[in-house]
Order: sequence, then C-alpha cells, then structure tokens
Amino acid sequence: EVQLAESGGGMVQPGRSLRLTCAASGFTSSSYVMNWVSQAPGKGLEWVSDINYDGGRTYCADSVKGRFSNSRDNAKNTLALQMNSLKPEDTAVYYCAADHQPGGSIFGFDYWGQGTQVTVSS
Repeated sequence: EVQLAESGGGMVQPGRSLRLTCAASGFTSSSYVMNWVSQAPGKGLEWVSDINYDGGRTYCADSVKGRFSNSRDNAKNTLALQMNSLKPEDTAVYYCAADHQPGGSIFGFDYWGQGTQVTVSS
C-alpha cells in the first residue's frame, strides 16, 4: 500500500521555525520527484517546493524562497521541509506529494499524503 505520511506541523509564532517530515512507503520514492504543496484556509492548492530524484536540485516558490528548504533521504524514504522565518501567511495545510516526472502539474501528482496543519500566529 502506497503511503505518504506528513508530520511536524503545529502552531508557532511569526519568525519561528518548523520542520515538516514526510515518510514514504509502498513505492520506490527515489524514482519520484517529491513535492510540498500547501492549501491555505479558503484557498486552492499551491505548489511550495520540489526536489529531484537524488536531492541534487530543489526549487521553491518565490513566496518561500530563502526561508524554506527541501531535502530528502532516499535511504530512509523520507522528505523534509525546513521552514524558517515563518509568517502568518504561511498558515496552511502542507502536503507532500510524489510525481513520476519533473515539472508536472500538481493536479497530476501520483501520490499524496494526508497533510499536516501549520498555523503561524502571535
């Protein structure tokens, strides 16, 4: 059974940090580009970051560039999103998702986790 399980969400004050992790099982995650996607309250899905098969290349959305970083450990089948200098507008449910090809639409991602809530508030 394919599973992506996010953890690490919570409530933090602006300017603080959180580290989200995603554990993959049931498929060969090293054969997939791994993504983070967010959904803020009342809004649609928004791509946040991706990382290629071996972790050698990552991209981030402009809104989080310089604050968020993406990493993966293929030996452990895990993905991590380090979120620094958090802002209230980062409040969202964050999903990890696997894509068999780079640069694909989020609506074509192959596998999704259940999401973890991040709330940034003073």
